[in-house]
Amino acid sequence: MATKQTRYEALVNALHSDLFRYAYWLTNDKHVAEDVVQETFLRAWKSLDSLKDEKAAKSWLITILRRENARRFERKRFEMSEYEEASILDVNAHSSEQEIENHWLRDKIAQMPEEYREPLVLQVIGGFSGEEIADLLSLNKNTVMTRLFRARNQLKEALDEEPEVRGQYNG
Repeated sequence: MATKQTRYEALVNALHSDLFRYAYWLTNDKHVAEDVVQETFLRAWKSLDSLKDEKAAKSWLITILRRENARRFERKRFEMSEYEEASILDVNAHSSEQEIENHWLRDKIAQMPEEYREPLVLQVIGGFSGEEIADLLSLNKNTVMTRLFRARNQLKEALDEEPEVRGQYNG
């Protein structure tokens, strides 16, 4: 039991911040992200004996986290609104230019089809390689690399279409 607890504590200490960052990108809500990460670690504790290779721990936990996030949608029906968050956000309400750019980038990534968004977030936020992403998403590595290339191109095109985004809020 002590060995299992030691292994578990090492996993939590080493990977908690990475899992939280990824969960936050998925949920866009700090409290929900904390809940998803907590549920992820709870499930990890229950099945820790199934983790044979410590090098695969991050991928294993990300897979659990993705499933936990999907379970949120199975359990709950969300009320839909006709307004998008971006349309009601007051960008001049004491936001720094960096926060505005971060919001713009997050919005552009959120508008991408999931097939491009998910590999991009796994690479940028999770720090996974193309091969690791392919394993996580059960895809061919070449498919992942193509989707990453297309996702980056979509962001570049969005940036090229809106050159006024940078610096437009400077007074």
